[in-house]
Amino acid sequence: MPDERNHEAMSDRQQSGITRRHFVEMVGAAAAACGAARAMAASPAQPAQPPKDASGKVIPGFEPSNTKPGAAKGWQPFSDRKIRVGIAGYGLCQFGAAWGFQNHPNVEVVAVTDLIPDRRAGLAKACRCEKTYPSCEEMIKDDKIEAVFIATDAPSHARLAVAALEHGKHVASAVPAVFGSLEDAARLFEAVKKSGLKYMMFETSYGHADCYTWSQQYKAGQLGKLIYSEGEYYHYFGSPLGGYNPKTKNVDINGWRKGLPPQWYPTHSNGYYTGVTGGSFTEVSCLGMPSIVPHLRADGNDYKNPFGSEIALFRTSEGGMSRMAVCWDLPSAGGEQGRIYGQKKPKGSANISRPPLPPGLNEGTHGGGSYLMCDFVDSILRNRKPWVDVAQALNMTVAGIVAHQSALKDGELMKIPQYAM
Repeated sequence: MPDERNHEAMSDRQQSGITRRHFVEMVGAAAAACGAARAMAASPAQPAQPPKDASGKVIPGFEPSNTKPGAAKGWQPFSDRKIRVGIAGYGLCQFGAAWGFQNHPNVEVVAVTDLIPDRRAGLAKACRCEKTYPSCEEMIKDDKIEAVFIATDAPSHARLAVAALEHGKHVASAVPAVFGSLEDAARLFEAVKKSGLKYMMFETSYGHADCYTWSQQYKAGQLGKLIYSEGEYYHYFGSPLGGYNPKTKNVDINGWRKGLPPQWYPTHSNGYYTGVTGGSFTEVSCLGMPSIVPHLRADGNDYKNPFGSEIALFRTSEGGMSRMAVCWDLPSAGGEQGRIYGQKKPKGSANISRPPLPPGLNEGTHGGGSYLMCDFVDSILRNRKPWVDVAQALNMTVAGIVAHQSALKDGELMKIPQYAM
């Protein structure tokens, strides 16, 4: 497997700045065994036709592929308990079914919801679930549900997460944790602390083979502090990509993605520091360039955002530097990737193999989604801290919010709020 490469080869790639790209499959689907003694008939977790953008191309991160041999090698069941999960959001990317909750042996998907009726029906079918609700607000009132996955439009993530926590549900959320609001960040942080429940943001860079390898080497002390790191999320939006539009109550090109400030969606890049070290960004200077793409001009979107690309230079919590780029208007670039440079050249051994997945699951959406989903489930079963807890989720997300503020002030150096549990 790619994550089992030798340490010296990985070190050479770190120093040269070369990294593999992670545009990979939806959760694999096939009839697969879900326990040691019995098999579960699994319907496809990925849609028959992968979601496409306005140009007709498959949206990056959703390319279909088959289950990799050996993905379940070494997996051992921990418990026979099934967590009762509700899933909110199918949307443009059919995201609610993309993480494999419905194929995990310790999960029962007991309810689903989407604001659009036909998408709600599609999500129910994909998750093999009969119970549906017209909204997430209604679904979280169901006392049978223990945990929810919020895969709705980004502006609603924080509001719905707080409401679910207040109704006694563990919460997994798609990225970003909050949408451009420091006030929402404070509310979410307090709601998690007050509830004592699990909250996890599903930032897929944590599950990428290279990022996971570096995190294990870092924990083993093989890298020292990171002097410099880079992360990049390049996704060309030459034409608007659809998003939920509260005005039309449908998914259309005038939805929430139109003109989205790049650094409001920063976690795919920022995860290449936070996901390695568990640290944070303390201050930022960010620059943006006015875009020639019409809907990425200040007069072409509701955010009054003039930038299609924003490049941030962060100071890290261990004193290093990190360049994190989010770009919507680079027609020649695409991908989620990163590089790291530590004080040491890694030597010695570290367990760099990603954890085995339950039978029937593959890496999942964006090259690591299933690892996030499985960790969330395991954190509930074992009553432990989830991999990407609320502090890390907000340290990644809020850094981008402040970065956009800096870009609007022509790169002014700005302090970033810090979160720690």
